[in-house]
Amino acid sequence: MNLAAATNENLAHTSNVLIYSSMAVYTLAFFAHIAEWVFGSRSKVGRTAAALTGAGAGAEAAGASVKVQVAQKGGGTAVLDRPKIITRSAAGSRDVPDGPGAAGGTFKGDLYGRMAVSMTVLAFVVQAGGVIARALSVQRAPWGNMYEFSITFSTVAVGAYLTLLALKKNVRWMGLLLVTTVLLDLGIATTVLYTSSAQLVPALHSYWLWIHVSTAIICGAVFYIGAVATLLYLFRDSYESKLAGGGQPGSFAQSVLSRLPAAATLDKFSYRVNAAVFPLWTFTIIAGAIWAGDAWGRYWGWDPKEVWSFITWVAYACYLHARATAGWKGRKAAYLALIAFGCWLFNYYGVNIFVTGKHSYAGV
Repeated sequence: MNLAAATNENLAHTSNVLIYSSMAVYTLAFFAHIAEWVFGSRSKVGRTAAALTGAGAGAEAAGASVKVQVAQKGGGTAVLDRPKIITRSAAGSRDVPDGPGAAGGTFKGDLYGRMAVSMTVLAFVVQAGGVIARALSVQRAPWGNMYEFSITFSTVAVGAYLTLLALKKNVRWMGLLLVTTVLLDLGIATTVLYTSSAQLVPALHSYWLWIHVSTAIICGAVFYIGAVATLLYLFRDSYESKLAGGGQPGSFAQSVLSRLPAAATLDKFSYRVNAAVFPLWTFTIIAGAIWAGDAWGRYWGWDPKEVWSFITWVAYACYLHARATAGWKGRKAAYLALIAFGCWLFNYYGVNIFVTGKHSYAGV
């Protein structure tokens, strides 16, 4: 074995070690997020917010600033301001305050939440190192098969989440679901989808690999974040509807859903995220067509991957159009968003595993 081959093998081994190490740190972050939600459930802030919602105190709460003093060690206090009232954009909507977050306004819950974010940052850095080591071992873009795509996809998803946190966006409520999904993604990648480092077929040796696949990964990561917000919107909207109708939500809703952002906030967040990345998805399809013209001599050939990429584009276009139309705000548009993300998932997993086409030569 020559020196170059030995170096590449060592880099591939280093990549595997870093990916497994990141999974260990993500697991610690997972338990820290669990602790954040558990200790946050003891907060009186969430119950107060639910009481205000049920009492229909929208107009009065809009001008009020509710401060909760949380006892800390050493006799000090921390003052938490209630978030501003968010008005739903749909006609006939209700005014509902955002929940206090996963920490529930408690000092201990917030402490565990910060620990979870810190460990997520550490895991992200380690995982990114694993992706880079994989790229160095094969001396190309590290997304030539499903294993490489998966580890890069989850890295970008966590990076997008951390970027939103760095921009002071209120998204820490997403941390538990995100870390759980990343662990599942890496678990499947390392056990089912793993492929040894290897060079690609000649058709893939193109600078379009960097352009087309990288944008697809970014779009998928952002679409995932939008889908999480959409799913939680449906749960939170049902919770608010039950309160507005005088019903009594269950213990899960009182403990968890009451701490999420208002349904209007989640709805607006998911719409903005999907709308922001949709032009990039359009570019991804165009870039793929151009690459197909260079590699296969035709821009469109109704390959399964091409077809489902276009179906995904149509689904998100329908969602954005419906969301911009007054009669399709809220739950109906949310269902469309989840269907669109389902199309993206099938385009990635279903087409790659169960359907044979020109995109199948890279292997899993």
